Amino acid sequence: MTLLASAPGWLTAILFLLLLLASLEDLWRLQIEDWLSAGIALGAFLALAVGGSTAGVWQNLLLFALVLGIGTLLFVRGWMGGGDVKLLAACALWFDLAQGWQMLVAVAIAGGLESLLVMSLRMLRRSEGLRRRIVWLRKEEDLPYGVAIGAGMIWMGLGVR
Repeated sequence: MTLLASAPGWLTAILFLLLLLASLEDLWRLQIEDWLSAGIALGAFLALAVGGSTAGVWQNLLLFALVLGIGTLLFVRGWMGGGDVKLLAACALWFDLAQGWQMLVAVAIAGGLESLLVMSLRMLRRSEGLRRRIVWLRKEEDLPYGVAIGAGMIWMGLGVR
């Protein structure tokens, strides 16, 4: 059982709030504050302390290390933002190896849908005014991937409850 499935409802609500804040901040500034990722990571440890079993926590830590390591390589190559890497790694703490790949697939699906939506909005001629005001609609800007991470995590959270 994942930490997300065993967490009390109030802690899951805090997790979802932090994910929503990270998504909105990424949409607004194309940045994610470190305190949001730290809060999500601390929430995982709190879920473990409140009711999770410590027997398989090594899997959560291994998944965290793998996501952080691979994400750092993606960041160095310029393929992923640093805030996105930290947010995804913090989210990985909520899952063991058996469920972690499902979370990564959920985030990838949400990222693909987000990419299609953003590309469509960027191509609209009528969105010239919006492109000047909304930074992520500009063709030269990156995708606010924190939105996909938040959506994938919430999708997983609703699916395991």
